[in-house]
Amino acid sequence: MKKNKLNMAMAITLAATLCFSSCIGSFSLTNKVLSWNGGVGNKFVNELVFIAFHIIPVYEATVFVDLIVLNSVEFWTGSSPIAQESTKEVKGENGDIYLVKTDKDGYTITNTADNSTIGFVFDSNDNSWSLSANGETTKFMTFVDDNHVQMVGADGNNMTVELSQAGVLAYQQAAQQLNLALK
Repeated sequence: MKKNKLNMAMAITLAATLCFSSCIGSFSLTNKVLSWNGGVGNKFVNELVFIAFHIIPVYEATVFVDLIVLNSVEFWTGSSPIAQESTKEVKGENGDIYLVKTDKDGYTITNTADNSTIGFVFDSNDNSWSLSANGETTKFMTFVDDNHVQMVGADGNNMTVELSQAGVLAYQQAAQQLNLALK
């Protein structure tokens, strides 16, 4: 009986050490994008950006860059290349070199092997947010007025969304319906 209690205590201790260690990395880029999203506007704008960032696979891209490049650098060097506001050169596990530039408007990540880039751009002239990838910029949200934004739908067409719970729900349902139709 005592042996079972000892084994159970050891198992709990081992599980606790795994749960409370930080060897998986801080996912700095993904967390900064999520944090940026939280400060874009009111809760309805934040939800629309969140949904749009899943339609245009922004979160998937940031998780991939964090997982493959930035968390590895953080593990081996002890510091995150995203923490400083500058341009850092990061070597990926496959040998690719990435330049991670932090500026006042967000981040630009450039793969030096093929010059592909991913960035976020705010245009104050038309009050819009765009995703820039491989030299192409896709506007995903434009503020129309205090209560409406124009968003890119999952089908690629623009739709005006009211900044309310009903408007966000309608946008989310349209994205889900198109996703189901494509499957």
